[in-house]
Amino acid sequence: MTPRELLRLMAAEMAAAGVPDAEVDASLLLSHITGKNPMNLRLDSWSQVSLADAETFRALCEKRKTRTPLQYLTGVQSFLGRDFHVDERVLIPRPETELLAERAIALLREEKYPPTALDLCCGSGCLAISMALGVPSADVHAADLSEGALAVTKHNAERLHAKVTLHQGDLFSSIPEGTRFDAIVSNPPYIPAADCLELQEEVRREPMMALDGGADGYDFYRRIAEDAPRFLKEGGVLLLEVGYDQAQGVMALCRGAGFREVMAHEDYQHIDRMVEARL
Repeated sequence: MTPRELLRLMAAEMAAAGVPDAEVDASLLLSHITGKNPMNLRLDSWSQVSLADAETFRALCEKRKTRTPLQYLTGVQSFLGRDFHVDERVLIPRPETELLAERAIALLREEKYPPTALDLCCGSGCLAISMALGVPSADVHAADLSEGALAVTKHNAERLHAKVTLHQGDLFSSIPEGTRFDAIVSNPPYIPAADCLELQEEVRREPMMALDGGADGYDFYRRIAEDAPRFLKEGGVLLLEVGYDQAQGVMALCRGAGFREVMAHEDYQHIDRMVEARL
């Protein structure tokens, strides 16, 4: 069977199963298996897909029909131009989180001395590793409660040759008292618990502990805002990704915790999706 024929067949099956963008996903899966350009595969009506590749492709398409996220099937998600390994143990990095990483890197580069940074709820390690690679002089730490997530961060750090110190624990619990950072960065769970039940099916396949922010979505923000001042240097910065309607609430929490310079930053859709607070 040619790539074009095979893609049309499996895309139709995935679309019938309710998979969004079935044609795109099918071409990306076949590209992942064959190493060939997705668009070229969609146009290829002359070559033949090997039996082994066709079997592997069909198996992945069957998993995609169950709404397993595409990134978990390929094992890869791009973040700031680098390929990060992802699997069911971690949240899939989103484009808006790249803005958080870019802002953190810019702030760390302003420091006169080798800076220190902490990524809370590190997941795949995309923030911590991006900071470490973007500011090679920085002493970067990453913390997560999930042992599986830390294993993924460790794997990505080794693959990308980034130096990151790992800590397993609930938010700041694994960070030694007296440790101070120039920047603390976090993309914590922030979806209200009831809303988690209404998420797209693919999103519900991601770790619920990385999504569920408690009854109102602010559980982690309250704890981080309260405890962060003890772990920040004088003039240190807290950077938080927030939900589309949470910026004002998180800013109020930061002001209540003693932060004096508090502002919000917009995402690509001009929605406030990042809060920056300085002691």
